[in-house]
Amino acid sequence: MALPDYSMRQLLEAGVHFGHQTHRWNPKMAPFIFGSRNNIHILDLAQTVPLLHTALKAVSDTVARGGRVLFVGTKRQASDIIADAAQRSAQYYVNARWLGGMLTNWKTISNSIQRLRKLDEMLSGEAHGFTKKERLTLQRERDKLDRALGGIKDMGGVPDMIFIIDTNKEAIAIEEAKRLHIPVVAVIDSNCNPNPIDFPIPGNDDAARAITLYCDLIAKACLDGIGRQAGAMGVDIGAMEEAPAEALDEVAMPDQSAPETESDVAAEATSAAEPEVQPAA
Repeated sequence: MALPDYSMRQLLEAGVHFGHQTHRWNPKMAPFIFGSRNNIHILDLAQTVPLLHTALKAVSDTVARGGRVLFVGTKRQASDIIADAAQRSAQYYVNARWLGGMLTNWKTISNSIQRLRKLDEMLSGEAHGFTKKERLTLQRERDKLDRALGGIKDMGGVPDMIFIIDTNKEAIAIEEAKRLHIPVVAVIDSNCNPNPIDFPIPGNDDAARAITLYCDLIAKACLDGIGRQAGAMGVDIGAMEEAPAEALDEVAMPDQSAPETESDVAAEATSAAEPEVQPAA
């Protein structure tokens, strides 16, 4: 496998270059802004293309070393896309609400995850003795925990990298990641502060088509990392006279959970040529 391919045309068609209204901008984003049109900032895709490649390589390298990537996007238009991309790439996600301490207070979060697992067992149908009202109460508690923690219940510890859509909305997640020295990959729109982000991707963080494109590329980078990890294990195992069955199973696992999917990001092309863009001062 290799890092996923993409083109500037794909970015244009997904509307990645559209920022926010000029009066809403964050001055720290000035280096990434090409100009403005109709009082809307236009992000410089000539910078987005290489920075996106750098971010994808960082994600792939992290997964290839056995690391875990946490996808974070709790805004309405990103929620389902984030969950789908993380599940497709055998990673983890938070798409409902970021609970304070999800990274910095992992012990407490782990206790809640254990409670979720216990509720799953209690409601699996094997356990009896609950009244209809008791079962309904337990089901509601289980559903609430699953919405908050379902995407990380199998993570087993803090992640090695986080990928974020909308750095303003997920400011607490970024703050916790920085405290724990966890690298952050994030899409930065014209109203964002790029300084805390280790691997910034200048682009629109509101359009569903753009979010789908980012998540699809990050998911494929994760799959590339899984493939590289499996390949490295294969080389090591191949050097042995007799490969242990356990090792062969470990190599086979990524292949079973790494389907290649194409995200249909090419639709009606956004007209980037009209009218004339005013260069940023």
